[in-house]
Amino acid sequence: MEGAKNGGGRRRWRWGWVVGALIAVLLATAATSRNSPRNALSGITSKLCQCTESRKYTGIVEDCCCDYETVDSLNKEVLHPILQDLVTTPFFRYFKVKLWCDCPFWPDDGMCRLRDCSVCECPESEFPEPFKKPFHGLSADDLICQEGKPQATVDRTLDSKIFRGWIEVDNPWTFDDETDNAEMTYVNLQLNPERYTGYTGPSARRIWEAIYTENCPKYPSGEFCQEKKVLYKLISGLHSSISVHIASDYLLDETDNLWGENLELLYDRVLKHPERVRNLYFTFLFVLRAVTKAPDYLKQAEYNTGNLEEDLKTQSLVRQLVYNPKLQTACPLPFDEAKLWQGESGPELKQQIQKQFRNISALMDCVGCEKCRLWGKLQILGLGTALKILFSVDHQNYVNQQLQLQRNEVIALMNLLNRLSESVKFVHDKGPYAERIVGGKISLLQARTAYRQQ
Repeated sequence: MEGAKNGGGRRRWRWGWVVGALIAVLLATAATSRNSPRNALSGITSKLCQCTESRKYTGIVEDCCCDYETVDSLNKEVLHPILQDLVTTPFFRYFKVKLWCDCPFWPDDGMCRLRDCSVCECPESEFPEPFKKPFHGLSADDLICQEGKPQATVDRTLDSKIFRGWIEVDNPWTFDDETDNAEMTYVNLQLNPERYTGYTGPSARRIWEAIYTENCPKYPSGEFCQEKKVLYKLISGLHSSISVHIASDYLLDETDNLWGENLELLYDRVLKHPERVRNLYFTFLFVLRAVTKAPDYLKQAEYNTGNLEEDLKTQSLVRQLVYNPKLQTACPLPFDEAKLWQGESGPELKQQIQKQFRNISALMDCVGCEKCRLWGKLQILGLGTALKILFSVDHQNYVNQQLQLQRNEVIALMNLLNRLSESVKFVHDKGPYAERIVGGKISLLQARTAYRQQ
C-alpha cells in the first residue's frame, strides 16, 4: 500500500510538472500574442514584442576575432544597409552562369533532362537576343522538369545594356567551367530571389550528402587541423544561411500564392542546432575579411555599366563598405588567415583542400532545381573568391602580387556577403522569438510524450 501511495504521488508529481510546463508555455504565448499576428508559427509576422532578454550567443565567434554582440551591431547599423543598396545596382544585379545540368558525378541520375526543357539554348548568332525579351511563363515540359514547381525556375528578363568586359582569370579554388561564354546566360538576381522552391527529397539530400561525406566531413572532436575545420565550418555556415533564406521567404499557401516566414522550419533546421548558428557567424566574418583585405582593388575596379549615375553610386557604396570607419574600429580583422597553412605540410594540405572545394563547386551542376542551382553556383563562387583573396595573396603585400578577379567573382562575393548578412540579421531578430514559441511548443510535446510513456 505504501508503495502504491508513493507511486500515486510520483504520478501526481509528474502530472503537475506537465501542467506547469503547459501553463508556462501559455503565459509565454500570451505575452507575445498581443503584438504578434495570427498564425505566428507560420510566420505571417508583423512587429513582434520588443522584449529585453539575455543573449544566447556571446563572446568571441569561434576561430574569429570579433564577438557576437559587435557583429550584430555592425551588421544592423553598417553592413546590412550598405549591402542591401549595393546588390540592387546594375553592376551587382546581373550574374553570368551556366544553368543547365551537366553533372560530372552521376550522369545517369536523370536530372540532366533539365538541359532540354528548362533553359532556352540559343545559337551563338542569336546571343544575347533571347535575354532581352520578357519571360512569359513555363511550358508543360518546363513544369515537369522543375518537379512541378514554377517557383523553381529562373526569370531571364534582362537589360542588355549593362555588360562590359572584364578579364577572365583562373580561380584555383573553383571548378573552372564558367569562362565558356558560348554556354553562359545572364540572370537578373533581383528577379530570382533565393527562397523556397519546393526542391526536396532524395535529389536534394544527395547533393548535401556528397558535399559532407566525400568532400567536407565533420572534423572529429580531437581534430587539431585548423584548415579542415575551416572548410567544414564554411560549408556548414553557408548551408545554414540557405536554410534561413528558405524559412524567411516560404510558400505558406500554394493555392493563394501566400508567402511569409516559416519559423518552425527556421527552428528545426538552424536554431535548435547551436553549432549551425555559430558556423553562420563564422562564414559571415570569413567572407567579410576577404572583402576588407582587398579594399584598394575593389575601390578601383571598373564598375561600368553605361549608366553613369548608377555606376557612381556603386563606386560610392563599395568605398563606404571597404573603408567604413565603424567597421575598421570595432572589427578591424574579422578573421586571421595568417595562422593557416603553416608548417612543412602547409602547401600539400592547401592543395588537398583546394581539390575538395573544387569538387563541391562541381557538384552545383548536379542540383536538380534551376533556381537552387543558380544560387548554389553564385554562393560557392563567392566562397571560392573569398578563399582566393585570403589564401592566394600574401597578407602584407597583396598589391605587388597583382590580385586579379573576374567580374563574376566580384559580383558573387558581394552577393554572398549580402546573403550572409541577411541571414545573420534574421537569426538575430527572429531567433529568440522562434526559440521561445516553437521551442516551447516542442518541449511541451516532449513532456506529454514522456509522461504517457511512464
